[in-house]
Amino acid sequence: MEKVAEILAEASAEAVEPRFRALAAGEVMEKAPGEVVTIADREAETIIARRLRELLPVPVVGEEAVAADPALAQALRSEPAAWLVDPVDGTANFVAGRPEYAVMVSLVRDGRTVASWIRQPATATTYTAELGSGAWRDGHRLTRTPAAADPAKWRGSVKSRFLDPARRRLIEANTTAFGEITSGRHAAGIEYPDIAEGATDFILYWRTLPWDHAPGSLLVTEAGGVAARLDGSPYQPEPPGGTEGLLVAADPVTWARARDILLAD
Repeated sequence: MEKVAEILAEASAEAVEPRFRALAAGEVMEKAPGEVVTIADREAETIIARRLRELLPVPVVGEEAVAADPALAQALRSEPAAWLVDPVDGTANFVAGRPEYAVMVSLVRDGRTVASWIRQPATATTYTAELGSGAWRDGHRLTRTPAAADPAKWRGSVKSRFLDPARRRLIEANTTAFGEITSGRHAAGIEYPDIAEGATDFILYWRTLPWDHAPGSLLVTEAGGVAARLDGSPYQPEPPGGTEGLLVAADPVTWARARDILLAD
């Protein structure tokens, strides 16, 4: 666990942090409509992937590598183990000079996330989680306390960008039952730790790219929270284009209540 944390810190210090608020012309590219990538993403992924293979020689499913060759993501299904890498989570924030970005890695075995690492460079904070062994922030164990009983006191986020219009209208109308609803912080590597540490009580995602959600889902569940599909099945990382919809919450009661409220006709 410590070795991977070191790899993230060193790759961030070498390829990412020097470019924060210092990206040159031509170092930001559009890889898909509305989605950008930077030279920092690509260089950090190259460094992290090489060093992870030295540590454990299994396939590396990196966000930028999959953008170039989508078939690489099938290793999550076909291989007994694989690394997942998100070299700069929250790239849009990074490009805009906002500090809400992270560097993330997960280890997947037999379709389950068994270990995860989230590095937040702006605060030099590292979150780690290991299946069955707990969640940690810089060596301090995280235990998520249950949310308040009254949904009117909850703070949550609904990521509605990828919802179809009818479902978006339904869910957004139902959010009036909650105390505070935001659009999130635009980086899973910031949002999941917020739930694990009690700053947020729930968050609804729709598109669930594996490198975005495997690290934080394990962190939240190992801290005592829930990360599950809307049918109640536990989150498991899968190649892009698979199951949609993921509700993450502080505890099982909050998860069930939030789902019932958000999806009520």
